[in-house]
Amino acid sequence: MPLTNVKIVPGINKADTPSGAEGQWIDGDFVRFRYGQPEKIGGYTAIGGETIAGPTRAQHTWNDLEGRRYAALGTSKALYIYYEDKFYDITPLATAITGATFTSTNGSDIITVNKTTHPLDVGEYITFTAVSLPGGGVTGFTVADFESYTFEILTIATNSFTVRMKSNESGTGMTAAGSASINPYEEIGPTIQTYGYGWGTGNWSRLAWGSGTTSSTIILDPGSWSLDNFGEQLIATIKDGKTFTWNPGASNPLDQRATIMVGAPTSSRLTITSDRDRHVVHFGTETTIGDVSTQDPMFIRFSDQENYNIYQPTSINTAGTFRLDTGNKIVAAISGKDYNLILTDQAAYQMQFVGPPFTFSIRQVGSNCGCIGQHAAVYADGKVFWMGAGGGFFVFDGTVKLLPSLVEDFVFTTTGSNEGINYSSNEIIYASHNSLFNELVWFYPAGTPSGNPAVQNDKSVVYNYVENNWSIMTLARSSYADASTYDVPYATEYNSTDAPTISNLSGATNTFGSSLYYAQEVGNNEIALNGTETAIPAYIQSGDFDLPTGGDGENMLRLSRFLPDFKNLQGNAVVTIFLKNYPVDSGTSSQLGPFTINANTEKIDTRARGRLANIKIQNTAINETWRFGTFRADVNPDGKR
Repeated sequence: MPLTNVKIVPGINKADTPSGAEGQWIDGDFVRFRYGQPEKIGGYTAIGGETIAGPTRAQHTWNDLEGRRYAALGTSKALYIYYEDKFYDITPLATAITGATFTSTNGSDIITVNKTTHPLDVGEYITFTAVSLPGGGVTGFTVADFESYTFEILTIATNSFTVRMKSNESGTGMTAAGSASINPYEEIGPTIQTYGYGWGTGNWSRLAWGSGTTSSTIILDPGSWSLDNFGEQLIATIKDGKTFTWNPGASNPLDQRATIMVGAPTSSRLTITSDRDRHVVHFGTETTIGDVSTQDPMFIRFSDQENYNIYQPTSINTAGTFRLDTGNKIVAAISGKDYNLILTDQAAYQMQFVGPPFTFSIRQVGSNCGCIGQHAAVYADGKVFWMGAGGGFFVFDGTVKLLPSLVEDFVFTTTGSNEGINYSSNEIIYASHNSLFNELVWFYPAGTPSGNPAVQNDKSVVYNYVENNWSIMTLARSSYADASTYDVPYATEYNSTDAPTISNLSGATNTFGSSLYYAQEVGNNEIALNGTETAIPAYIQSGDFDLPTGGDGENMLRLSRFLPDFKNLQGNAVVTIFLKNYPVDSGTSSQLGPFTINANTEKIDTRARGRLANIKIQNTAINETWRFGTFRADVNPDGKR
């Protein structure tokens, strides 16, 4: 009998039933669509040799003036530079606390640091400087044992706290001996998005004076960063905090910490560099520079052109301010080719450089199109794309448009067994561009009930803007950077239970978890830091199909053979055919296979019947990859019963 070519269009359809999605793909994982066909995504390899502290909430890559490549990674605990396969801690330090002494015990790695009424808390990171230790064999520690590391505070008391050293005390012990200065890390914020309680929670006057609460609808954003570069210099802003710079052109830059941006606002929601006109722009910032109580979530302040240290407007500079009026807060801002797009929780604004005396023109270009999170917008292909605060995906290409998507309900709605976005953790959603494959990727947290924030993005949705199709994955990434600076994308994955292994930390616990850095689209497998290779379990499954003529499920079909068609098949692929008599039947009610396919497999003989059938293609072992072609099968009528 002649073979039937079962045509399946590219993209995932999660909006219809399996039978309603005839001729479409309905489910998949670790699969993209390229040239109209599904294929397994590339592998990923752990890099850097260590894990860093906390979840990574922002990432930025760039080149310095000498062409050296850097990545900046901002976590909830620290700010790191990745350079030549190694991490360097450049976290800015807060005001030093002087006059500390040490207490130690022979044979113990726990040190008590004595300081009257210190302001520190458990989990804070600190460094020591100006360390002086007693002689005469009182302690086996050296000054370098203190000054070469960052320490996590383990316990606190009113006048002391404890830290863990890299080794045990080997002397007779100290009792309130020696001296040092304590240098706390700048506070970044909570590891996860969480609820706040009590009169100190939220903006001033949010709660009545003295009114403590046991429940809360006030969500505290997780510690996050906005990262950009001005020339070769890194610009780093802690969300709702200060702005810092780091200069790779300085002497021994990797030994230097980021320092405060002089003259800049001291509390901003986010910061970008307006690339074309060379201004640094702060969003949701202070109306009075240096007064954090004046922070306004809708207020914008921009620097003088070519000078990020000048923000006070005068008749001879281009610094200035502006306040938006539609929305409650500025959520995100993206620098495009010749404009900046500002997204509030309700609207979109276009910000364009026009020169003196106004510097910028700012006009509203969209309403009811707010952005869901700080990092949920991305610039690609001359457009800005973002995930909407109230659902849906948007694009700005001169006008704001809603992007049609057959996975929208799957992503945004939790119904039955489907786990959509956990809106209690919307601020950890991360969007990025994968220019190697013309893809936009949104990583988002799912599966946790509202009111119980998630710690990790555990799902992702992908839009191919050239071929105009969507796919879904369980690829878990907390940040992602395109292959602009490096040859491939770099991304981080957060592990909430593992302590960081970065060598500059001493006594780090697993309280805040750690981030693993990956080079994406490398090989076919997942490769851990220790070199262990694991298979990436990719699969794709079609909707139901019936007889090409006299179909619509009226007649039974008989499937007697099929011809596998793969391009770039390495190793094996596994094909399974599922048959049903009725649409409501389980997808596995009658299974044919699984059949193991290799590059030499010409045909598979089968004996199966049913009204409807669908196919699933997958791989199960390492070093396997594939791109599916067409499904040609010997399908014939087999009666109505």
